[in-house]
Amino acid sequence: MPDATPRMPTRLRTYLMCPPEHFAVEYAINPWMKPDQPVDAQRAMRQWEQLRQAFTSLGHTVQTITAKPCLPDMVFAANGATVIDGKVLGARFRHAERQPEADHYLTWFREHGYGVVKEPTVVNEGEGDIVFAGQAILAGYGFRTDETVWSELSDLFELPVISLRLVDPRFYHLDTALVVLDADTAAYYPAAFDDASRAALASYFDELIEVKDEDAEVLGLNAISDGGNVVLPEQATGLVAQLKAAGFTPVGVDLSELLKAGGGPKCCTLELR
Repeated sequence: MPDATPRMPTRLRTYLMCPPEHFAVEYAINPWMKPDQPVDAQRAMRQWEQLRQAFTSLGHTVQTITAKPCLPDMVFAANGATVIDGKVLGARFRHAERQPEADHYLTWFREHGYGVVKEPTVVNEGEGDIVFAGQAILAGYGFRTDETVWSELSDLFELPVISLRLVDPRFYHLDTALVVLDADTAAYYPAAFDDASRAALASYFDELIEVKDEDAEVLGLNAISDGGNVVLPEQATGLVAQLKAAGFTPVGVDLSELLKAGGGPKCCTLELR
């Protein structure tokens, strides 16, 4: 079967990233993290730079936040906030090891001219669990973010919120189990969600691409789409083929070093809308 007609990016994007200058796996707060396995910090930096260059080669803009000592997971910028229409909802991390990151991200937004910067009242881990889907917000819960975040999201961003329950601890954030590809299309790993959440996704999207175990297990869904191009882990070869068949252009990157902390391309990337 020939590939579908290529889809064009809907618009150029601006992303916030944090270099992995202090990246390490010093504790275990998800099933991917094994502190007894060594991390190659220089390789992590090279892989992160490859990701940054992938974005700029597609015409997108990348801004950076300064990495702070003693915060090895700050590289995962997606968790730092949620930004929609220039309004910012800060993060509130569940685990003590990551809680200091929240203030650094809030400070960055205040110093860069964002007029509406709200500190959260309930636990939410930014775009790790909060996904903008065009006409609604998808909010994952079950492991990190509180289900009650929907109230803060709807009040601040004035959009409907669809709550999605995650049930597999390997997919502890929504962005490990789902990627919105364009306004009508998403790819997801069905086994990561409960029945009600799968039904909600089927009702919202016109097209859902179901990802196989082997691609989910390399965090292939921890990806970023601009509506045409999809930056994703190159190890997710089955998903690459599925995206091509659906008319998207996959851009594979190797973030295997950051995968040791349960992260991938999306984890490293916060969109500034």
